[in-house]
Amino acid sequence: MTFSLGIVGAGQFSGQFAKLFLAHPGVGDVYVTDLLPERAEHLAAAEGLTGTFPSYEAMLESKAVDAVAIFTQRWTHGPLVIQGLNAGKHVYSAVPMAINTEEITAIIGAVKATGLTYMMGETSQYNPATVHARNRIAEGAFGRLFYAEGDYVHDMDLGFYEAYQYSGGANWKATASYPPLLYPTHSVGGVLGAWRTHAVSVSAIGVRDERGDGVFDKGISQFDNDFSNATALFEVAGGGSFRTNEFRRVGYPSHIRESRFRFFGTEASMEQLATAALWQDKNGVKDISELLEPKPTMSPDDASLAHIAPELRAAFTSGSAPVHDRSRLPREFDTLHNGHEGSHHFLVDDFVTAVGTRTLPSVNAWVAARYTLPGIIAHESALKGGVRLDIPDFGDAPA
Repeated sequence: MTFSLGIVGAGQFSGQFAKLFLAHPGVGDVYVTDLLPERAEHLAAAEGLTGTFPSYEAMLESKAVDAVAIFTQRWTHGPLVIQGLNAGKHVYSAVPMAINTEEITAIIGAVKATGLTYMMGETSQYNPATVHARNRIAEGAFGRLFYAEGDYVHDMDLGFYEAYQYSGGANWKATASYPPLLYPTHSVGGVLGAWRTHAVSVSAIGVRDERGDGVFDKGISQFDNDFSNATALFEVAGGGSFRTNEFRRVGYPSHIRESRFRFFGTEASMEQLATAALWQDKNGVKDISELLEPKPTMSPDDASLAHIAPELRAAFTSGSAPVHDRSRLPREFDTLHNGHEGSHHFLVDDFVTAVGTRTLPSVNAWVAARYTLPGIIAHESALKGGVRLDIPDFGDAPA
């Protein structure tokens, strides 16, 4: 039995997922809507989608749509998710889950009240380093894990200016100043996607931008933000800590690897850099780079990526790494593009399977809250000069 899906937002990212949802045997009709109707029409024609809707409201009112997948601007997700759930639709949402505690609370409340499926599409859940660490933690190979690090290091010069101009129009600088710690799920999710704990407190430091080009300028920023880089140190339940970096001005090749992770235990450790990854124990060091390296499934020069800045195209072309277990995926995905270090296929399949079987997806509302809320509280800490703040927790998903 299949269900129908409505894509919300026809920007640079959604087209890659529209193709995968359409190919999945668990999905039937796929529609799209966008605030710019011509973008929706273009995506529908390019990917052979079922049709378009003139607005999100019209999509939610339609009995032809069972679920929605939200790919809009990152600060808009919370209200759109709540609106979708309350309209009786299952919801897949790009990251982040929301931008404040109130929106997260409302989403969890709506999931409880409706019994519908909600999933946040956090790519780091299937980052090869996170997958490998998750597997080794389950085996007990680290001993007692006590510290980890997660970085999302993506310089604005490497494609983000173009991306914000594409999505933000003439006023793009106001939104390009989005606070780094309010987009925390790639770094936090990559750590907590392996280490089954949650953050209980945080102290964070923000670095004020000095470029002077109007981006990260409080006088222009929609978010009253002038932090372009930030670092947060989290205490976790059960003892231990992890550190995350959210950098937007950094001399680092983010087009090679924008997210990277390190895990330290009493018996072993694992470290990942831009082009290398190591497993280390008390006996020595093993290079595991090849195990974690996805093989591209399409060329960055493919015509379908022409509208995306060259520095961003690697995120849309990566295949699977040897550490990925593809046996559960539909065979229809075997020849289709992947992205973000092999995560896209798994995220689409997670959501479709959860809706079809009415089971909890990997990054359900409670997990999504644990990946998102720590960054929100960390930003508050940075604004207060690094004061240590407690992080609320909504608990585990109900059994």
